[in-house]
Amino acid sequence: MSKKVYVTLQNGKVFEGYSFGAEKEVIGELVFTTGMTGYIETLTDPSYYGQIVTQTFPLIGNYGMISADSESMKSYLTAYIVREKCDTPSNFRSEGTVEEYLKREGIPAVYGIDTRELTKTVREAGVMNAAITFKPFTDFAALKRYKIKDAVAAVSSKEVKTLGEGKYTVVLYDFGAKNNIERELLNRGLKVVTVPADYPAEEALKIADGVMLSNGPGDPAENTGVIETIKKIAGKVPVFGICLGHQLFALAMGGQTRKMKYGHRGANQPVRHVESGRIFITSQNHGYEVVSNSLKCGKLSYVNGNDGTCEGVDYPELNAFTTQFHPEACAGPHDANKLFDEFVIRMKNHKERK
Repeated sequence: MSKKVYVTLQNGKVFEGYSFGAEKEVIGELVFTTGMTGYIETLTDPSYYGQIVTQTFPLIGNYGMISADSESMKSYLTAYIVREKCDTPSNFRSEGTVEEYLKREGIPAVYGIDTRELTKTVREAGVMNAAITFKPFTDFAALKRYKIKDAVAAVSSKEVKTLGEGKYTVVLYDFGAKNNIERELLNRGLKVVTVPADYPAEEALKIADGVMLSNGPGDPAENTGVIETIKKIAGKVPVFGICLGHQLFALAMGGQTRKMKYGHRGANQPVRHVESGRIFITSQNHGYEVVSNSLKCGKLSYVNGNDGTCEGVDYPELNAFTTQFHPEACAGPHDANKLFDEFVIRMKNHKERK
């Protein structure tokens, strides 16, 4: 029989469940994700650094764990919460269970929780900290003190990596980049040079036909060094920013960001293209937003279909564009995948003009 555990929220609400994965007590920021598939990608997305992730879909683990579908080499979650776990996955690609993976990664997890009620609590009260313990938790001062810090430094690569051979070279700034960004670039015949978050702009511009700013975790405003780097790159070569990269570029251009009530996390987020009115279904994972009316340059290109928040900005004067959503989404949807083709076209045109 699994050990009983307590999930204690910062607002005093307590949920009881059972332990699986690594057996340890943790404190983290409690969030929820609404994807019906793609739990492997969720477990391996560096953007979840420091967070306790709740899956709203009730059954997790039915197709097992598959290393080829991972978005990074390890898991950066603080903990994982599900309604029901599957211990007998049925999939010819399966390499093991979710519980086996979590134990190897040292990630504690909880099942048997009323995840519907837990999600409603976060939606109504907003994102908050939570503790997972084996005994009733009373140290609410510790819960209140917890804050995710230096997240990008914790997940960014520490060395330069080069993959592919192509006519154009993309410098991919790794702020916690998902593997599928790299895959999408390579699939278009590009040379991809992945660099750490603190890589000097001067070195990047020596080799770049275009710069990709990746997704990543944490408060974008704390990355002051990266913001200064982006200022030096902007306008020199085409730039494409995704998620955190979108937020950092806006900050570099004088805009503002702010924390959302509960963010957008999942593979079913509607986004409206401002110019055409077309609706795209997108994958997202973020707790901060660019404040639309704070933009000093550029024009709003996409807005969220539910709450009207900024989902994309085009900077024609700088040959740059950014999206809050993930056009490289895996396991999907792929509605906005062609934005990578737009990036290639911009690099081609830029190089031909030189």
